[in-house]
Amino acid sequence: MTRTLNNCPAPAKLNLFLHVTGRRPDGYHLLQTVFQLIDYSDQLHFEVRDDGIIRRTTVIPGVPEESDLIVRAAKLLQSAIAAKTGAAAMAASPIPGANIAIDKKLPMGGGLGGGSSDAATTLMALNHLWQGGLSRAELMALGLRLGADVPFFLFGRNAFAEGVGEALQALDTTACWFVIIEPGVAIPTEKIFSSSELTRDTKPVKMTDFSIGTKKLFGRNDLEVVAAKQFPEVADVIKWLKTYGDARMTGSGACVFCAFAQEDQADEVLKLVPQRWKAWKAKAMQQHPLADLLDS
Repeated sequence: MTRTLNNCPAPAKLNLFLHVTGRRPDGYHLLQTVFQLIDYSDQLHFEVRDDGIIRRTTVIPGVPEESDLIVRAAKLLQSAIAAKTGAAAMAASPIPGANIAIDKKLPMGGGLGGGSSDAATTLMALNHLWQGGLSRAELMALGLRLGADVPFFLFGRNAFAEGVGEALQALDTTACWFVIIEPGVAIPTEKIFSSSELTRDTKPVKMTDFSIGTKKLFGRNDLEVVAAKQFPEVADVIKWLKTYGDARMTGSGACVFCAFAQEDQADEVLKLVPQRWKAWKAKAMQQHPLADLLDS
């Protein structure tokens, strides 16, 4: 059995549009969105333990180890493998544990899917290291129990998403570069979705309606108006970045992005970003960097 997997990327996503089309009786919102992978990632490192214990070896301020999606994903995977393997096989060969370290780059409360991506990378890497034998579909079902965005990262490529974000259809997107600005605030997803001002009846679209361009993006982000009103910093970034293109917020915020056809165009805008904001560029990706692990 392989003992370690290092430098495993957990890439960010952007929502190229995000429409809220309704609400289920259980309170979950019905969405339509296009998820876009970008080459800006956390990095996770895994080492197999023989004692079955899961440990996060990196301290993350404000995120207790036991509630971290990384740890929860690893423990959920252990349980799923145990259920699939059976008691007799488990007695002969107990499921290992893992030490998990993370180089955290994606901001929390930024709308980039950092926690969900970390959880997905954990499921992919440990299923491989532990020789768990779970299929992509089985991992996606586990991921949905951790969060609505997790199945997308396990899906492995850009997608048109519906439902609560779990009904996915593969989609090719345009090659481009993004400038992404972090306004310096963390936005709790629940705060935006619970707002009485949120539009919840946007007319559904079809995947064939979707088009992407760097001049004008398809649709809108229904959460943006609410987030910008509650967090003026987000509104300031959107207003500034709109000077250079069709800027919009990703997810429930707080990060704001704008697409550019060429890298040098993104570089020029990046130079002009006010120093009070953190900003970077990222290239659009078509496939998750660990997609091969899903098929191995």
